[in-house]
Amino acid sequence: MKRLTLFIVAALALLAPTGAAAKGPSAATITGPGLSSPVSITGVGEGDTSTDLGKLVMDGGWFQQVFGASGTPRVRLHSAPRGLGPRYVVTYTVPGGSTISKLEQSLYPYAAGGPVTYMRPGQVFWDTQKTAGGWNRGTAQLKQMLLAAGLPKSPPPASERTHGRTIGVAAGAGIALAAAVLALRRRR
Repeated sequence: MKRLTLFIVAALALLAPTGAAAKGPSAATITGPGLSSPVSITGVGEGDTSTDLGKLVMDGGWFQQVFGASGTPRVRLHSAPRGLGPRYVVTYTVPGGSTISKLEQSLYPYAAGGPVTYMRPGQVFWDTQKTAGGWNRGTAQLKQMLLAAGLPKSPPPASERTHGRTIGVAAGAGIALAAAVLALRRRR
């Protein structure tokens, strides 16, 4: 009777939902130059490269950058390569812990030699975990998926890529100028 009970408990454990064990993201959005609105990437984000999200996660080095995982065929880079091109931001939704976490990854789909991704180390997820971070080289299939999902077929013109940066610099200069004027007025 004990063996039967043990067998039933083991069988039920194997049949239980495995959502808690899932470690991949549930969704991603991409923003950047040449996009009129964010591009949503959906599908299964854990090891299933038949979906767009799975391809982005696996071919973009997500597991290496989040967990410091190794032993996968993706190319880990020691530093930023030259010729990255325009930067896009991928925001991943990562379920787990007491809240849903958001992790950001920089994406350079037009980099020389193939797409490159970077994740800043120390981003918090699952309440207490922190990303390992780092650089990874993606695959040609990743770039094809990104273009099919809605990224521009070729890099946007440099003027479009720097527009947001120009506004930020101008705003910063305006604030600095206003602070300087206020400091001069106080001295008088």
